[in-house]
Amino acid sequence: MQHYPIGTPGTPWSDDEKLQWKAKQTVQRSYREEVLDKLERMVPDGFKKLAYGALPYDESRYPLFAVVPVEFDNSKPSALVTGGVHGYETSGVQGALQFIETRLKDYSEHFNAVVVPCVSPWGYETINRWNPMAIDPNRSFFVDSPSPEAAQVMKFVDSLNLLFALHIDLHETTDTDNSEFRPALAARDGVTHDNWNIPDGFYTVANTPSPEIEFQKSVIDAVREVTHIAPPDENGKIIGADVVSDGVICYDKKSLFLCGGMTDAKYVTTTEVYPDSENATPQNCNDAQVAAICAALDFIR
Repeated sequence: MQHYPIGTPGTPWSDDEKLQWKAKQTVQRSYREEVLDKLERMVPDGFKKLAYGALPYDESRYPLFAVVPVEFDNSKPSALVTGGVHGYETSGVQGALQFIETRLKDYSEHFNAVVVPCVSPWGYETINRWNPMAIDPNRSFFVDSPSPEAAQVMKFVDSLNLLFALHIDLHETTDTDNSEFRPALAARDGVTHDNWNIPDGFYTVANTPSPEIEFQKSVIDAVREVTHIAPPDENGKIIGADVVSDGVICYDKKSLFLCGGMTDAKYVTTTEVYPDSENATPQNCNDAQVAAICAALDFIR
């Protein structure tokens, strides 16, 4: 396990050390150019772009948007797609945008489909897992959350007053999980984390209390047509969790305060694309996310 350059091993970070970490972060890409400008020109007929808040770090730079039906139909099931909870996971954002542009309208007859393409725009710009306060938004989906990213999207989803049948949350597992983010987490919390084997391929994370394995299989089978599925490691696991079906592991999303636990949807999955594969391209990763979304919707249609 490598030593992280901030903090003292075995001692959790103080506020000063969190500020040291924040000072090392730099903007590496543009949320406006890569997300907001795209949204301006891609929302299909029958849908609208809806502002639901802004991040307090810079409200003009980080407005928060969802794409929602112009009119909700209570006779239709409702589906939620979230991307960019971890801003560094690029295809979670760009895959959601590609779905909005190319496939969202196809499902308007059957669903109230709500898409939040970039929950964490500061993380997107700085290519980061955390927010500026060294908080992981995807461990912060609880009442009085300290993460503005999680708090604001939860408030927005609650305000819709919908009973969601489906929630698909778009993520990636990258080589930087071992080279940067797990070492940073261990340093921040003053603990030791063993690195895990980064899975080479796509997998999904089901919800432990209700994994809905046939649903997960349908997503895996669709994505298999686009990219390869992650095999288990020598211990039969993926990122330390037991493989319950080909390319499927489980986390208890509510107890871990994950984005995937913020609704009571029956069908819940988290996608995990592997962009660092020799066989992957940015477009291939986006296509995998779109295939997963469409397969999830098709399963419950």
